[in-house]
Amino acid sequence: MLLEGPIGAGKTHFARSLIQALLPVLEDVPSPTFTLVQVYDGPVSEIWHADLYRLTSPEEVVELGLTDAFEEAICLVEWPDRLAELAPENALKIIFELSTQEQQRILTFSSASPSWEAKLEKLSK
Repeated sequence: MLLEGPIGAGKTHFARSLIQALLPVLEDVPSPTFTLVQVYDGPVSEIWHADLYRLTSPEEVVELGLTDAFEEAICLVEWPDRLAELAPENALKIIFELSTQEQQRILTFSSASPSWEAKLEKLSK
């Protein structure tokens, strides 16, 4: 999942909540702002939470092992524009926007992969 939006839009809060919902035992989910990547042992696969804000080139993404994780893990990537051409084509993009109303966010979901359409349809029911 590629999480786009300005600072304070809720990307990290969303990622933390999703990770905690996926983990079999509740645990602390710190922001990866300084560590760049946090990895969790999920029940089905690893869960990678990456904050790429401080990266300056896509080569740094490869050094982190994130491109390999795209193949076998659940990945939540904040600031995915830093991926450039390394962004997975089948990813779900979630755009976070600040609403004019206090404490509200607008989320827009999109993907080039048809598999996400069925998954998202289940959420709307």
